[in-house]
Amino acid sequence: MRSSHTLLSLLSLSSLLLTCFLYVVAEEPNLSNKIGQGYRLVSIKKAPDGTLVGLLQVKQKNIIYGPDIPLLRLHVKHETENRLRVHITDAEKQRWEVPYNLLPREQPLRVKQNAEWSWRKKKNLISLSNNTTYSSELVFSYTSDPFSFAVKRKSNGDTLFDSSSNEFNTLVFKDQYLEISTKLPKDVSLYGLGENTQPHGMKLYPSDPYTLYTTDVSAINLNTDLYSAHPVYMDLRNEGDKPYAHGVLLLNSNAMDVFYRGTSLTYKVIGGVFDFYFFAGPTPLNVVDQYTSLIGRPAPMPYWAFGFHQCRWGYHNLSVVEDVVDNYKKAKIPLDVIWNDDDHMDGHKDFTLNPTNYPHSKLLDFLDKIHSIGMKYIVIVDPGIAVNSSYGVYQRGMATDVFIKYEGEPFLAQVWPGAVNFPDFLNPKTVSWWVDEIRRFHELVPIDGLWIDMNEASNFCSGKCTIPEGKVCPSGTGPGWICCLDCKNITSTRWDEPPYKINASGVQAPIGFKTIATSAVHYNGILEYDAHSIYGFSQSIATHKALQGLQGKRPFILSRSTYVGSGKYVAHWTGDNKGTWEDLRYSISTMLNFGIFGVPMVGSDICGFYPAPTEELCNRWIEVGAFYPFSRDHANYYSPRQELYQWESVAESARNALGMRYKLLPYLYTLNYEAHNSGAPIARPLFFSFPSYIECYDLNAQFLLGSSLMISPVLEQGKTQVKALFPPGTWYSLFDLTQTIVSKDGNYVTLDAPLHVVNVHVYQNTILPMQQGGMISKDARMTPFSLIVTFPAGATDGVAKGELFLDDDELPEMKLGSGFSTYIDFHATVKEGNVNVWSEVQEGQFALDKGWVIDTIKVLGLNRNGTLTKIEIAGEKQMDILNVEVSTSQHSYLFGQGDGDKILMVGLKRLNIPLGKNFAVTWKMGS
Repeated sequence: MRSSHTLLSLLSLSSLLLTCFLYVVAEEPNLSNKIGQGYRLVSIKKAPDGTLVGLLQVKQKNIIYGPDIPLLRLHVKHETENRLRVHITDAEKQRWEVPYNLLPREQPLRVKQNAEWSWRKKKNLISLSNNTTYSSELVFSYTSDPFSFAVKRKSNGDTLFDSSSNEFNTLVFKDQYLEISTKLPKDVSLYGLGENTQPHGMKLYPSDPYTLYTTDVSAINLNTDLYSAHPVYMDLRNEGDKPYAHGVLLLNSNAMDVFYRGTSLTYKVIGGVFDFYFFAGPTPLNVVDQYTSLIGRPAPMPYWAFGFHQCRWGYHNLSVVEDVVDNYKKAKIPLDVIWNDDDHMDGHKDFTLNPTNYPHSKLLDFLDKIHSIGMKYIVIVDPGIAVNSSYGVYQRGMATDVFIKYEGEPFLAQVWPGAVNFPDFLNPKTVSWWVDEIRRFHELVPIDGLWIDMNEASNFCSGKCTIPEGKVCPSGTGPGWICCLDCKNITSTRWDEPPYKINASGVQAPIGFKTIATSAVHYNGILEYDAHSIYGFSQSIATHKALQGLQGKRPFILSRSTYVGSGKYVAHWTGDNKGTWEDLRYSISTMLNFGIFGVPMVGSDICGFYPAPTEELCNRWIEVGAFYPFSRDHANYYSPRQELYQWESVAESARNALGMRYKLLPYLYTLNYEAHNSGAPIARPLFFSFPSYIECYDLNAQFLLGSSLMISPVLEQGKTQVKALFPPGTWYSLFDLTQTIVSKDGNYVTLDAPLHVVNVHVYQNTILPMQQGGMISKDARMTPFSLIVTFPAGATDGVAKGELFLDDDELPEMKLGSGFSTYIDFHATVKEGNVNVWSEVQEGQFALDKGWVIDTIKVLGLNRNGTLTKIEIAGEKQMDILNVEVSTSQHSYLFGQGDGDKILMVGLKRLNIPLGKNFAVTWKMGS
């Protein structure tokens, strides 16, 4: 939607530079500010299930950042074959942790401190795999005095995490300051630790700041803690041309700085516990699989969510929205979902309609019209509930006591409607109230999804505020984000002014700046100080519960703020970006990071949120955005209109790029199924498919959809060519299947890319299911299928495979066995001129009932000239091949050359093969 502030613009350049300089000097870890002597291990015991439990005693107390916690409890367990947990907390008092009811996981084992504890000496090494049922790939070891621990990979002895060093502080554990570091090899590639806009790309860059604290700071700000907090990273190494990846999660919701210096990584956290999870990999896909098996698999998305979405802040009345839908249709640009920002609301209040600009009866007529053709409608909801005695949502909230408190009263803030209170989604009563309010609104307006914004939480004011007397607040004139409440700073508690200052908003801003005061109180006495970064996460869970309960349908929710586990409930967009070429490039890195975070349904505002993009930029942006998992054009209230039909050139690029997207919908939806089952990102860095190819470790200008569809867009002004990296193998242009690139060892290739062209290539050994496209996904979904089969160019012995998942996408669950889904494995081989393409169908009745058929099969990369002989098409009975059209086309090499000088594409059309039955197509390539 719209950021409440861009902090950098509020500070003078000189003060900003000074602040940042002092931050680096004061906070960068080094020997000169060493904090204490760490802890010693004083006792240790192994439980029957293999869990290691120990006691750590502080060696030398000091008061830097507060007193040390004298006694800590260590808990180490191999929770699965590929997941190791190391948990360190206060041995005597309960400390804040991410609530187990929000993120379900095992509780750490508690062992009483008594004479039965076994005592061990320094430098003792224990491999937990010896006494567990797991043959674990991860080996835990420790040094007793000062205490440190290491995690190694058993298969190759590689050290993945090692907290022992003279170069940084040993373990520090205070009430409001925790510190731990690990050594790293200098040649590792790290990814993650976000959300932030990273100018160097998705690979972590030494000395860049990585601060995790959910903040409403516009995404145009670089190296700044933004809307989400994901304290997880992936480590990718290549040793002797053999790649190994592993993941590290610090499950802690408190604010933190993470310092990466190339050879070490240091966490500085202002509360909570050390709760580390290590994921063994060894492939990037394995890491995300293991990670999402802990935090929750990504949510299944409805089919229509993969269509194109249009939104704008500033659709002042319903007739404007109607015109937008009509103009997309006239321009023949696909559109599935129309959105409203808060323009539909009465005075910016949640769950209301403006009676003048969005009259109820006319809105219902409009929704009946678009629903009848398969289009959907989504509106925004902000968490701030207007303080208004005549507003039913507020009245019911007060009656149920659902709001976050400060000094016993609902905490007062300001957002778009003026004075607001914030619901406390950690309170079960609040969840029930929220579910009921969404139900009430859905009865008024049959929305198809919800957009939850401003949920970091964003506040236009800071501190303790009261509603001013004698003036209207807000006045209704000027920018809506100027604080008009009477406020004073809150500095009376250590929660509002903690001893360690994280690099909040990139300038060490107070952690209560433009958000909920960190000394405010949630349900059961939980402090905002601890729970701040999970606010959006807790709202996502409540919203998901509400939508799923409405009609038993699969929810679609878009959330700005996310945390570990959010992908189980919501999609994400990357917030308020700028209509610049730089922001177009940044969007790719941020999107790819969220795939690692377990939030695969992600995209950026196409053409930029503000200010106005150029016509050329918008052309190029839709050519990228058409291949975001979540594809939406969205613009600012103060920007000129930028719907894709506003320029004829952009409309042409949109018809081209979105036309291909709609043909690829079955592939995208199958990737959605894969993500839901294994966490696999929909959009992926190239190193996910080519982890041995080091050249793609730092590649930020291209990406994959799934394992084998590569997008190589133009990202620079005035360019009509793109220099694209092609990992080793054969690649075919998706827009012209005869164009072939053979990259034997990996090569950069210069591709033509005039204004309306985006380069998309499909990799060898792939079977890509496609359909014929359409203006709405509902219609595109019912068109005949085609299969694109790709072999290495000229291969005399090759294999290819692909998958297809189809279901009733309205059902909450996305699974086989419901009677409303079909899953198909496609296979193909070529050997000595014999070509075979066949399928293995599971639960085929759903596809048969829909009447889906395969019309066309195209097989690429075949060797030899000549004709096809002995064509056979078999299913449960021999099928008629008299009407089948056979065509051959010779491939042209754009780069490289295959094993045969001449390679062919063979096409079979008018097959009419039922998709829900096993089939086999075979033929012989004649000489």
